[in-house]
Amino acid sequence: MHTLDQLNRGELKGVVRLQLSDNLTTFPEAIFDLADSLEILDLSNNKLSELPADLSRLKKLRILFCSNNRFTHLPKVLGQCESLEMIGFKSNQITTVSSDSLPTLTRWLILTDNKIDSLPEDVGKLVRLQKLALAGNRLTALPDSIANCRKLELLRLSANQLAVFPDILLTLPRLAWLAFSGNPFCAARDPHNDFKTVQFRDLELHQVLGQGASGVISLATWRENIFNFSDSVAVKVFKGDVTSDGFPEDELDACLAVGNHNNLVQPLAKVTEQNCSALVMELIPSHYTNLGKPPSLESCTRDTFALDQRYSMDKIAHIIAQVDQLVAHFCEKKVSHGDLYAHNALINEEGHILFGDFGAASKYANLSANQQHGIERIERRALGFFIDDMLGLCIEEDRGSELYKSLQSHAFY
Repeated sequence: MHTLDQLNRGELKGVVRLQLSDNLTTFPEAIFDLADSLEILDLSNNKLSELPADLSRLKKLRILFCSNNRFTHLPKVLGQCESLEMIGFKSNQITTVSSDSLPTLTRWLILTDNKIDSLPEDVGKLVRLQKLALAGNRLTALPDSIANCRKLELLRLSANQLAVFPDILLTLPRLAWLAFSGNPFCAARDPHNDFKTVQFRDLELHQVLGQGASGVISLATWRENIFNFSDSVAVKVFKGDVTSDGFPEDELDACLAVGNHNNLVQPLAKVTEQNCSALVMELIPSHYTNLGKPPSLESCTRDTFALDQRYSMDKIAHIIAQVDQLVAHFCEKKVSHGDLYAHNALINEEGHILFGDFGAASKYANLSANQQHGIERIERRALGFFIDDMLGLCIEEDRGSELYKSLQSHAFY
């Protein structure tokens, strides 16, 4: 994080990335002094509502984040920034997105948690678009031209006002990570009244184990253990607002709808109180570690991995077989995970996989047979990307094996 004083004193000359959060109400003119070097500009968590008309003077700007500000429209000046390819305006008050505001090079567009009721008809001009996050808006339909966004791989449409499932999405050849829960066309949530329920006061939370878009996971012990669960458990306390993937209530519903599986973190009980929604889960043994790391700004939609992370072909085949069986289980339960990524998986020394995080999951049993098959193809495409990622971790001496070649035929590039 940088400061406005540093910027104004000229101490940031030559920086490639600038991050300013200082209750800004106007765009600091001194940012233009960085035009020869600045590629990433993060002005999130301020009070901005406009950008300067000459923003294109930042001729090297590739990435712009302005989340948690006060914009009511996506600034048209963005369309004049010829090098801009990643745009994030999450949690503003945006109602209008015009065609002029969308640079043709856009690969990553984040407009989560705004008040947008429509997209420009020519959104299909964004032929490089790979990631599009629109959860938590007021969209009632998608333009037909989105069919031209043939590189689109990740799409978040949850918590909108879509009356029917957008069949046009089933024509996109690379779409692999789709979330659409919390729309009028979706089935009603199941209250899961037969699933064990506990009171939040029965639990004592300790240190935080992890957190994501939809909630915080903590280690917990019991004050009152009425079901004789293990002494130590994990508790995910859901946030109350819409997340980048959708409503926390839909995550809880989908997680319980898929039931138990050897490769899923086992849910034990739920907490559904007026001011608290939480899920009690088995505590994952400490020898499990993350299989992958989230996508970077450079990789956009694809996971990243440690440079020295390598596995034998036999271990990779074992990993892939488990995830393949898990996807089959999801299809049987008519739940799309929507976020089938290595960074959402944990692995132990023996290669056993545990998946979690149903934030982007969507139930689809109420849709037509054709729509159900299309959604399952999308989920299988995510599996194909996962296979490609795993093969990329194969030790060199196994890359010419028949097993490698066989699995390579199921990978998606």
